[in-house]
Amino acid sequence: MKNILTVFAFAATMFMGVQTSSAQQLSQDNSRPEVIAKTETAKLTETLNLNGDQGRTIFRALVAKEVGYQKNVAGKDLKNASVAAEKKKLDDQLKDAMKKTLTADQYAKWLKMNN
Repeated sequence: MKNILTVFAFAATMFMGVQTSSAQQLSQDNSRPEVIAKTETAKLTETLNLNGDQGRTIFRALVAKEVGYQKNVAGKDLKNASVAAEKKKLDDQLKDAMKKTLTADQYAKWLKMNN
């Protein structure tokens, strides 16, 4: 009887450990829009010397762009008119958000980085 309880306790412990490790893996997925935007925001913060408000606004704009790209552009033919129009719309929205958020010098640097 003691052996059965020991085996059951061991199995339950292993089962809980597997759930925890798979949950951690999910939160660290590098293809998620938030992860991509966070990496890009960190790079821009360092390059353009962004303040806290600018960083938060740009992070939100980058997440919106990545979500739109993954839904409407990624894996699709860019020669298709509707896909190209959606890509242009998302790029223009990001450009508008950057123009509103950044100073003139920061915006000029950002444009130079992206071209």
